[in-house]
Amino acid sequence: MASSLLNLVDFSKQSLLVSVAAIAFNPTTWNIVARNGASSSRHVRIARTHPRPRIDFAVLLHVTLDCTVMRARCTLAEYRNKTITRMFGGNARYGCYFLALCIFSAGMVRDALFHQALMEQPQAKILPEPFDQLVPALLFIAGQTFVITSTWALGVTGTFLGDYFGILMDHRVEGFPFNVLRNPMYVGSTMSFAATSLWYERPAGLLITLYVYIVYMIALRFEGPFTDMIYSTKAASAKADTKKEL
Repeated sequence: MASSLLNLVDFSKQSLLVSVAAIAFNPTTWNIVARNGASSSRHVRIARTHPRPRIDFAVLLHVTLDCTVMRARCTLAEYRNKTITRMFGGNARYGCYFLALCIFSAGMVRDALFHQALMEQPQAKILPEPFDQLVPALLFIAGQTFVITSTWALGVTGTFLGDYFGILMDHRVEGFPFNVLRNPMYVGSTMSFAATSLWYERPAGLLITLYVYIVYMIALRFEGPFTDMIYSTKAASAKADTKKEL
């Protein structure tokens, strides 16, 4: 089984490593921002004993978890300290737009690197005809539908962590696609990764898709409860204000 996996996935390709690293780029960026440029006494040296990079997925998963924790700390720091908001003279909306631009741009780069990595991986038949084109096409359409309708329902500030900037919606969105899935944007994005991998018949892409899913699930462990707390606090505050008026 190990030999067959090596035939389907070329782990020696640098583009594969770059693509996987790009998927964890956003959490790493929030880590840098969270440290606010603080210098570190530790220096990391990269040994170049191998002519080609090798991927240790156990280490990669550990780094992903660490970066995701740092991202949670960073967004928590913005919620409490308004670090990014202060960069824009106290304008929370401008700060959120800046973060949205960074996240969107990083996502475009990530997708381009993913496509490049796929093209350098071995091709193998995954689905029989006509499902080899039908399934990925339907999967991609469904995934993009979840992503686009989620963005439309939430708006820019709702999509790109506006709640951490104090920009809250009047109420939690409960219409489509949130009445179908709790996290339609993450699910839709994962479906799109899988669809692209199936369309180009690259088994390595499905392995990356699994990694994407793990990254999203780890992120939700931190983002979900904190978002629930923000809106619960708002609801409790509104209820207290109503009692005072009475």
